[in-house]
Amino acid sequence: MNSKNKILSNPIYFETNIKTLSKARILRNNMTDAERILWKELRFKKIKGFKFRRQHAIGQFIVDFYCHEKKLVIEVDGNYHLENSQVEHDNDRALELKKFGLEIIRFKNDEVINDINKVILQIENYLTMNNPS
Repeated sequence: MNSKNKILSNPIYFETNIKTLSKARILRNNMTDAERILWKELRFKKIKGFKFRRQHAIGQFIVDFYCHEKKLVIEVDGNYHLENSQVEHDNDRALELKKFGLEIIRFKNDEVINDINKVILQIENYLTMNNPS
């Protein structure tokens, strides 16, 4: 097995490989405006004391934000996520992520950019109302 296909044993990555982890590092340096706005609110445990990771590798996927303690994935979607093929892809991806026991909250870029307080409130509500399986 070459080093790019080596599986990480750390449970926070759900058996991702080095190649996916490397892609996540690149994405952290190229976040969208909406992702940057939300990250400013999530980082340093600002929301209810929960730690979030950005552009986090989980299995074969890279999610926008992840809270391991609550097994919560947060995705911030641009307009291309409205296209039929992308909706189907996102649904398939969500099913795969749920196999790891994860929950997914999705926000549109516009929601994050235009009403970050509402987005934060929805995240806070999830974090205080839901417990991981």
